[in-house]
Amino acid sequence: MLSDKNIPFTIIEYLKNPLKVKQLKHIIKLLDLNAFDIVRTTEKDYKDNNLEALSNDEQKLLEAIEQFPKIMQRPIIIHGKKAVIGRPPENINKIL
Repeated sequence: MLSDKNIPFTIIEYLKNPLKVKQLKHIIKLLDLNAFDIVRTTEKDYKDNNLEALSNDEQKLLEAIEQFPKIMQRPIIIHGKKAVIGRPPENINKIL
């Protein structure tokens, strides 16, 4: 979608280089969400590690996302000082 509109973008391969808690805090601030809102609760790592128990502890949940990056919603698109979760893709239009 960004390519179609000739909007330059950078892909961050967070599975190879997991985001740190500080980066995750910045992202959820841009999203105007909390940590639980960016978690994929159906992901195997979430279920296998009983991460549901952390759902009310923002800091511990961010640490879990850092440790198990697959549980993070994706893609997340950041444009300027705003961000959206790119599912459905039409969400991207909200920040362009």
